[in-house]
Amino acid sequence: MGKRFGSDWVFRDLSVCFPRGATSAIVGESGSGKTTLLQLINGLHEPDEGEVLVSRESIPDRGIASFRRSIGYAVQGACLFPHQTALENASLVAKLCGWTVDEISDRVSELFKFMGLEDDLAHRYPYELSGGQQQRVGLCRAMMIRPSLVLLDEPFTGIDPLNRTDIAARFQRLQRDERLTVILVTHDLAEARALSQHLVVMGAGGVSQQGPTEEVVAMAETGFVDLLQGNS
Repeated sequence: MGKRFGSDWVFRDLSVCFPRGATSAIVGESGSGKTTLLQLINGLHEPDEGEVLVSRESIPDRGIASFRRSIGYAVQGACLFPHQTALENASLVAKLCGWTVDEISDRVSELFKFMGLEDDLAHRYPYELSGGQQQRVGLCRAMMIRPSLVLLDEPFTGIDPLNRTDIAARFQRLQRDERLTVILVTHDLAEARALSQHLVVMGAGGVSQQGPTEEVVAMAETGFVDLLQGNS
């Protein structure tokens, strides 16, 4: 697969596979194409060469709108809608999918408990929530409809260390319990090693290494991968 912007190629001949039911972390130097790859999987961009397959089916064949509603997506800073309450933000996609009020209420309550949010926060607006609480709501939104695929673009960045550790641990337990397939972009090498079972290391023009996390760390083939060992 290849993607370019104008005449500049972000990567070409890229081939990468993410195992189902596991957390895969994408790491690499700035400008290596980590976020671009995530946006291609999400259907925000189309590849200029090759195709993206999800469950062996090309994304365009699914219909972009319905496909994007079927997956979870969370980014740094949560990006909550300021005019909606925490409940409304978390349940947005569920409403689009036709969930009943009771189904939404039950799932939001379940996710809030799992992510360490009090029920009375459901009716607060984003400006009434701390940064850590906003990020937890953003993750609840990403997991609301029990998606088969969750895409995370540095969702734990910018949060204080205590909240960051707690949120990541809670998300990790939920991923295991619901057997989610997660693709995580992060600049934090220690976080990548702690949360992922599969690791993809991107370099200039493509993938430098990929495979089970501990195998990639143990068999570092680039100077960047060597940094993983220094952060363990």
